[in-house]
Amino acid sequence: MISTNSLEPWGSRTDHLQRHLGFLSDMTFMQTRLSTTQQQHQQFCQQLRQHIRKTRRNLTVLQQQQAAQRITQQALSFIEQHQAQHIALYLAVDGEIATQPLIEQLWQQGKNVYLPVLHPFCQGHLLFLRYLPDTPMKANKFGIFEPHLNVQNVIPLEQLDVIFTPLVAFDKQGNRLGMGGGFYDRTLQHWQQKHFIPIGLAHQCQQLDTLPIESWDMPLERILVG
Repeated sequence: MISTNSLEPWGSRTDHLQRHLGFLSDMTFMQTRLSTTQQQHQQFCQQLRQHIRKTRRNLTVLQQQQAAQRITQQALSFIEQHQAQHIALYLAVDGEIATQPLIEQLWQQGKNVYLPVLHPFCQGHLLFLRYLPDTPMKANKFGIFEPHLNVQNVIPLEQLDVIFTPLVAFDKQGNRLGMGGGFYDRTLQHWQQKHFIPIGLAHQCQQLDTLPIESWDMPLERILVG
């Protein structure tokens, strides 16, 4: 008689080990495919950014001026419609639509204007500080000017009425492609549960039919196009 103890039925340690090794092999294959797909996605987005940014920089001075005028009027109309008092903006760089005319109009109307500042402790996050004509400014690590950090000038996100955001590209669904750092994606996370309204500002040449998006990408409430 052969002892049954010398046989390992299905479900034994050997079978479990073989199945586990096979599962790990499948997981490694899937992770490799996901990693490759993610890399391809990132490469595509980077190529898209380079193309749109180049197109934007090639706009003429007249085109930029006309776009800034249109955006200023649209933004002022939106702010008046929503009776917004606390407005976050940004200083335009790299061919973005000029925001200074809008900022100066808001100052004249007695509105409170705020600019983004890189958070000194939470990497990848933004603070918003009050911006006045005499606010001391400094260039951050990206070469973008921002107010000197003064905690007395910081406004909580919940107290902002509107956040006007920069973007590289956008689509008809309100999806936004930024520079890739995720600063505004983190800022706008769950914005529907907060007080402010996120609005994108863009040139017409920045619009695409559809953008490749990720789960963390935050669509905007509206995009004003100059």
